[in-house]
Amino acid sequence: MPVEDLTSVEADQELEALAREIKAHDQRYYQDDAPTVSDSEYDALRQRNLAIEARFPLSVRPDSPTHRVGAAPASGFGKIKHAKPMLSLGNVFDEAELQDFIDGIRRFLKELSDNPEIPLEMVAEPKIDGLSISLRYEHGKLVQAATRGDGVEGEDVTSNARHVTDIPQTLPSGVPDILEVRGEVYMSKKDFLALNQRQLDAGGKVFANPRNAAAGSLRQLDSSITAKRPLRFFAYAYGEVSDVQWPTHAAFIELLKIWGFAVNPYTRVCDGIDHILAHYETIQDHRTDLDYDIDGVVYKVNRLDWQDRLGFVSRAPRWAIAHKFPAEKAVTTVNDITIQVGRTGVLTPVAELEPITVGGVVVSRATLHNADYIRDLDIRIGDRVRIQRAGDVIPQVLEVVDDGGHQDRPPYTFPATCPVCQSHAVREEGEAATRCTGGLVCAAQAHERLKHFVSRNAFDIEGLGGKHIEAFFDAGLIKTPGDIFHLKAEALKGREGWKDKSIQNLLEAINAKRTIEMPRFVFALGIRQVGQATARLLAKQYGSMEALREAMKGARVIGSEALEELLSIDGIGTSMAKDLVEFFVEPKNNEVLDQLLQSVTVEDFTAPNTEGSPVAGKTVVFTGSLETMSRGEAKAKAESLGAKVSGSVSQKTDFVVIGPGAGSKEKKARELGLKVLSEAEWIALTSL
Repeated sequence: MPVEDLTSVEADQELEALAREIKAHDQRYYQDDAPTVSDSEYDALRQRNLAIEARFPLSVRPDSPTHRVGAAPASGFGKIKHAKPMLSLGNVFDEAELQDFIDGIRRFLKELSDNPEIPLEMVAEPKIDGLSISLRYEHGKLVQAATRGDGVEGEDVTSNARHVTDIPQTLPSGVPDILEVRGEVYMSKKDFLALNQRQLDAGGKVFANPRNAAAGSLRQLDSSITAKRPLRFFAYAYGEVSDVQWPTHAAFIELLKIWGFAVNPYTRVCDGIDHILAHYETIQDHRTDLDYDIDGVVYKVNRLDWQDRLGFVSRAPRWAIAHKFPAEKAVTTVNDITIQVGRTGVLTPVAELEPITVGGVVVSRATLHNADYIRDLDIRIGDRVRIQRAGDVIPQVLEVVDDGGHQDRPPYTFPATCPVCQSHAVREEGEAATRCTGGLVCAAQAHERLKHFVSRNAFDIEGLGGKHIEAFFDAGLIKTPGDIFHLKAEALKGREGWKDKSIQNLLEAINAKRTIEMPRFVFALGIRQVGQATARLLAKQYGSMEALREAMKGARVIGSEALEELLSIDGIGTSMAKDLVEFFVEPKNNEVLDQLLQSVTVEDFTAPNTEGSPVAGKTVVFTGSLETMSRGEAKAKAESLGAKVSGSVSQKTDFVVIGPGAGSKEKKARELGLKVLSEAEWIALTSL
């Protein structure tokens, strides 16, 4: 189903599934060096996730892939915390998406928005399919090398990096005292084939592709093995630098060459989308001739001052994007259509496919989203269908390929009852989702809610996985989240797979989570439409669980100050407010909450350290047309200084920043006696 047709409930359910699947792929790729899907398939998963989050920003989950880069460092290596995070990139897949990306940059930078004639130079370079690494030089000497890891902390591979061709051990005079050079370790196709032949001859492990070979070779605990592997390195970025001496990314690339680093020869400065697309086609045309694997082209804003202003969103910079190459398609058969039930009761149909290889990976299942999707494509059991593992749906059924027998097969009838609890399934007016009405009696919903409660970015209880949740629930050991904190060793002894040590480890893991941050706690409750972003917004606005619960009770009254405050939070609309209020006034939910809070301490929200900021903790409203910066840049700057940005004016507003055409918001601010600032006054205040 297209993202624009999803309901918020469907978005919640799909984002949960995507987070789980992408996390598993990250582990196999970054830690195990043994991915089970192709790059295009993985990119398509992230693309779908990003598209849903863009349309449903309040459904963004704490464990969203957009907040995570790679996977945690594997054991066996020392850990290195990156001085500056090694973030990943967003992706585009066609010209329209690329144009949207460029248009977004122009809207963000007001001088470009106001004057379309100002050129926006981008540096285009092939996206190397290897292993990202950061090299730290101090006074011209290589002192440290680290893998990307989870973006914040990577593995110390310094001794191995010293054996990689193209990584200089010392740099010429004139380089900054501290210089982190980042790039990609890779293995050429020719060297990969030769390595695999040697491995075969020696009866050793054969690598699936050059990327796996490069990653596995660099991450050897015995550096003498790495020394025997033909690894190469392309440099393309920098991290911490004591003195940035270059004004553009292109100038930095030229310096890399002078300093002795290998830079990809297809790197070009492009002065418009036509030039960018022409270079993309050139690289794609030469892709098969290259002696190394690439999976797209990366574009970066050339001017560094613009990069600084654009900043970052989630796990990626606003000033760079990866333009991926098209994915493969295939035709297979729908053997069956099954139904999955999520924690919110949504019934999601799944196509069980005749297994087929797409892009080197076996595909056997595809989500069908809802009844409308099946009806619109007229998908029937036994049909031949064309599927794709990239783009809008992951994996996606694009169309039915009529083999002459389609009309002889009966249309699929969506079930009227839940396949788990047999309760009636209903579809509310205006929604595409069909939902089980079983509620508390539906084991599937109970299982999924409890799994959500202990998930990585909720309570994150190590050792309490999905299978354990189901087993404990079915055995009557846990029925509500609070029951988890009352588990006893006696109740677990004798159960299959549970020995004294594993029981002790689980109980210690549970006890370790008796204190939790407020955003995690709010997310763990599983409130409809409440993802990571919303949970953090609520924690930031109200500060404590007591204040949040009290405010939601007050927000029941239409026109109340509490409801007005809730709706003033930038990003929370009437639908979200309704779900929040309904959750916190429901007696059964409050019983569960009260029980849980007897065992758990929720820490009050602490804003990031913005010491010295004159607007930290203040609520700001921007209204009218800003003249020196875009609304997006103004909001990003305010939030970076610790301010809360609201969409409406109330007595709790601290500053109202006005521009031409401010209108009713300015009028209300003056009536309430609030501090009204011009754009120039706001800039002066935040520059102190």
